[in-house]
Amino acid sequence: MVFSRRMAALAAVVVIPLGIAATSFALSDRPESPKVPPKVELDSGSPSSPAPTPTAPTPTPSDEVVSRPPVTDSSADDDDDDDGPGDDG
Repeated sequence: MVFSRRMAALAAVVVIPLGIAATSFALSDRPESPKVPPKVELDSGSPSSPAPTPTAPTPTPSDEVVSRPPVTDSSADDDDDDDGPGDDG
């Protein structure tokens, strides 16, 4: 009697998940493969000749390059230290 109960439990452990997986697979949607149009047409408003590439403006001598501030791990600049609970503003 014990052997048949073990076999029934083993069969249930194996058959139930397989049944769920098979049902899920059978009910799932299978998307159709995308269809490529035979001919691609561009809008009629597109320019026929390529537009000239814009050149980057050269910086004037009065422009200054500013270096980035150093990265620190301290929380001295953190202004959230004085926030209390419920202080949203």
